[in-house]
Amino acid sequence: MKKFLFCLISTLFGFKNPTFAQLQPGFSPQEYRDFLGITAGSVNDENFGRGIPQNPNLKKIYESPQVGLENKWYLWIEEDKKIGWLTIRGTVNNNDSWLANFYAAMIPAQGSIQINNSYQFQFDLSPDPKAAVHVGWTLATGALAESMVPKIDSLYQNGYRDFIISGHSQGGAISYLMTSHILSLREKGRWEEPVRIKTYASAAPKPGNLYYSYSFEFQTRGAWAFNVVNGADWVPETPFSIQTTQDFNPSNPFVGIDEIIKKQKFPQNLAFRKVYNKLDKPSKKSFRNFQKYLGNFAEKQVKKSLPEFQAPEYYNSNNYSRTGNFIILFPNKEYWEKYPEEKGKIFKHHALQPYLFLLEKQYLSGTLD
Repeated sequence: MKKFLFCLISTLFGFKNPTFAQLQPGFSPQEYRDFLGITAGSVNDENFGRGIPQNPNLKKIYESPQVGLENKWYLWIEEDKKIGWLTIRGTVNNNDSWLANFYAAMIPAQGSIQINNSYQFQFDLSPDPKAAVHVGWTLATGALAESMVPKIDSLYQNGYRDFIISGHSQGGAISYLMTSHILSLREKGRWEEPVRIKTYASAAPKPGNLYYSYSFEFQTRGAWAFNVVNGADWVPETPFSIQTTQDFNPSNPFVGIDEIIKKQKFPQNLAFRKVYNKLDKPSKKSFRNFQKYLGNFAEKQVKKSLPEFQAPEYYNSNNYSRTGNFIILFPNKEYWEKYPEEKGKIFKHHALQPYLFLLEKQYLSGTLD
């Protein structure tokens, strides 16, 4: 009763209570603009951050050590609103950092990864046993979670209940998986009072298969997670997606196609079998090659950098799926005049400046042209 009266009085008279949520659902162009400023301000690179404005109310208070495959995250806070920004660095010009991307076999979304002899990352990124995720980025998620989760605990003890998880490029892919991990911890009761999580992935590639996408979109329903994508950027198109009959729901008739073909009369059954094999076998061969080179071979390279790493068993799929609510920055005539295609400049449309340009023109100016 006393707690109810305090909350009522606080609401009526405007007293500040750190447990009152400041975050609201829905895409906020201003929040994403703040994210671009945080991303630019986190990295000591003038070219990377040139022309990107920063919100003076946001302050960087922590930079993690480099862990995993050259992974790092930064903690910024908006103290007056009690909002913590947990932003994850993207790929850097380093072989190990790129290896995190190319180590692209899938693993089940529930399990564990032995990162070193003293740390095993336990994860439950989806309740669906058919959900699978990118092994390299899951490894990175685990390496970063070792320091990120205790920082959330510390902020929680200081009255913070609202957190934004964010990242650009590789950082965006990891932000999906980190969001699932934090939401799983919340579901298991790690914090007495619920924490509120909002996600801004930016230029993020595909983090897992269709069933992971379904569960992530259900976890973040109500407009709590976004991937902001420049339509000229190739990075969100990756990794390769290879769909086979192994990726279908059990009720899909293609799963039981063998029995259907057997029931056909001769010689139709032979014709159907020949056509089906021509369609089915190439994709399964591509999947086996994918797992051979971007799974088993890449794993050997990872162990050169992380000799105590133990890979979990791979999942028999590489059906990567676009995940979450997409906010499209659409390249129009004005964009192409400012950012024309240039041979050899493969990251031109992936940089922060083109993203800011389209955001301001299409979401902050009040027009869509």
